[in-house]
Amino acid sequence: MATKSFISGCAGLTLSVDEKAFFQDEQPWGFILFKRNCDTPEQIKDLTASLRETVAHENVPIFIDQEGGRVQRLGPPHWPKYPTGRFYGDLFHKDPRMGQIAAFIGGYLIGHDLIELGINADCLPVLDVPVEGAHDVIGDRAYGLNPEIVAKLGGQAALGALAAGVYPVIKHIPGHGRAAVDSHHELPRVDASREELEEIDFKPFQALCDLPMAMTAHVVYEALDPTAPCSTSAKVVSEVIRGTIGFDGLLMSDDVSMNALTGDIVERTSACFAAGCDSVLHCNGKMDEMQAVAANSPVLTGEAKRRADAVFEFSNPDLDIDVDEAREDFEKLMSEIS
Repeated sequence: MATKSFISGCAGLTLSVDEKAFFQDEQPWGFILFKRNCDTPEQIKDLTASLRETVAHENVPIFIDQEGGRVQRLGPPHWPKYPTGRFYGDLFHKDPRMGQIAAFIGGYLIGHDLIELGINADCLPVLDVPVEGAHDVIGDRAYGLNPEIVAKLGGQAALGALAAGVYPVIKHIPGHGRAAVDSHHELPRVDASREELEEIDFKPFQALCDLPMAMTAHVVYEALDPTAPCSTSAKVVSEVIRGTIGFDGLLMSDDVSMNALTGDIVERTSACFAAGCDSVLHCNGKMDEMQAVAANSPVLTGEAKRRADAVFEFSNPDLDIDVDEAREDFEKLMSEIS
């Protein structure tokens, strides 16, 4: 059966009969989980197994947003509470080597938690660089205010996740740090010059452009394309993301159900594909919207399929890591900033 170029959420802790039939018919490339889908380790293992059973293709990415801090779908009592991106940045300023080691171990431990549940992709690291006056939708999720430091720490977090067998997604390309409003609710417009964007915002993405996946920003950059947010701008995707930044991995949209985008779900989905996204992400689990996204998502072919296949060919660091020792080391590093 042909795989379609969309990533879908689901409604609850188990798949309904209707969801199973829908996924079997539409064959999404991947799935994404949220807190509403997560209760206990055994329940999540059963859910991820059920999701994989609905599709015919062998390599199925199951995503989650597990950054630490405010954005952590899995937490106590079953999983540790992980620190914010800013924690690693603060530690880096105290000791650059310790900061990078902590980011790697944090990424590895998160990845280890996920892979045991059947989750093999994490929407991490956040490579956005906040500026003064920006909305706190990014805020302490960012590793810092210096693009070089953000790249170093984000790179280590990504390597850590890969070492655990989890594929990272760099976000929100080409940079969400200047947004003055929350794109979950309204459309941010950034008036920085092209030179400012290239000097700061693009830098971490350029440094890590060889990672396998990236998520777009629902942000309008006046200097790049004043008519459309990145996710639906062919100009930004081709000239900036594929061109200036040099990213050639799988490009997924941010959630098409977010209110930053205009039009209905059909229009949003179609616009993302027309702009050059390889896959669209739909998260809320509402069946009518899922059906509309699926109906307007193309079969995964050509360059999009090449990039999707390349995700699972991406080499993971071959490291022998003792998880218990890594957790002890991480706790010691965390105590450095408290």
